Amino acid sequence: MAPTLVSAAVGALLAAALLGRAFDRRAVAVVVAAALLPGLDAAASLVVPGATNALLHAVWVPLLAGGLLYWDTALRPASALRGRLGHRGARVAWVALASYVVAGIGAALFAGEGAALLYPLEDARYVVRGRLVFSTREGVVQTFLISGTEGAGALPLRSVGGAVADPVASWVNPDGRPGLDVSGAREFRFVEAGWQLVVVAAAVATLAVRFWSRHRDGEVTG
Repeated sequence: MAPTLVSAAVGALLAAALLGRAFDRRAVAVVVAAALLPGLDAAASLVVPGATNALLHAVWVPLLAGGLLYWDTALRPASALRGRLGHRGARVAWVALASYVVAGIGAALFAGEGAALLYPLEDARYVVRGRLVFSTREGVVQTFLISGTEGAGALPLRSVGGAVADPVASWVNPDGRPGLDVSGAREFRFVEAGWQLVVVAAAVATLAVRFWSRHRDGEVTG
């Protein structure tokens, strides 16, 4: 699974980009928490076999949440969410859902061991591998949408093994199997590559600028 700090950083970037006037500390906290929520299935793996990158990484949670949000905010004559929290609450909810999908599930697809998108209907994890480059000889070269070949990047979604048969290790559950092993070596991964450190630094800088701008604008208008 992708490092927790990286998922939080991507969620923070989404908050800064999408919250608009709803941007404040509480809203950012909600969006970042949504980015981290899928990672809680690692704790569930202590009881449920193969739950890591499966139980909360499957498409059913965001599909259900998105369906309920759309029904309440777009189809109902009077939205319960807007009635309770106003338009700000509805915007935060949609951005939190985007954070759950992109920073929570997407991080596992692009920068981790994969996600069991159809769990428990299908016992397989998927990853996205590929590249997009421009060559002076070959022009644009991409391996995301090429079918009929083997190897990394052959398909947008590539199966990498069973969600239950091949457990994913985490700092909560080092061997990924049910049962708590207190003697097992645990590693809490902050970043694992230089680009991940860049994402974290960019998120910190972006939030700092957004909060500073908000505070400055508040002083000017107040």
